[in-house]
Amino acid sequence: MRLREIAHSRTGDKGDISNISVIAFNPADYLLLVERVTAARVAALFAPIATGPVARYELPHIGALNFVIHGALGGGVTRALTLDAHGKSLSSLMLELEV
Repeated sequence: MRLREIAHSRTGDKGDISNISVIAFNPADYLLLVERVTAARVAALFAPIATGPVARYELPHIGALNFVIHGALGGGVTRALTLDAHGKSLSSLMLELEV
C-alpha cells in the first residue's frame, strides 16, 4: 500500500531545506511508520532531487515522523528554476512511498 493510505503530511521549507512531516491517521499505525518510513528510504525516494542528507525525528506522542531533507529545493525556493519546488508539492511524492 502507499503511505497516503495510512497517513497525511504537513510541510515547510526554508532556504534549500524541505521539512516534511508524516502523521498517521490512526495512532495504531505509528509503529508501522517507524518501521517502514526510514531516513534511508526517504533519501532514496528523493535522491533524484535532493543533494544533501535526510534526518528523521520521531514524534510518538502525536504519531508522526518529521523529515528534514537538505538540498531538496534546487538552491532555495526563490532561486530554483523548477516549477513549484516548495515542500507542499514534495509531500505528494512522500505519500507515494510504498509501505
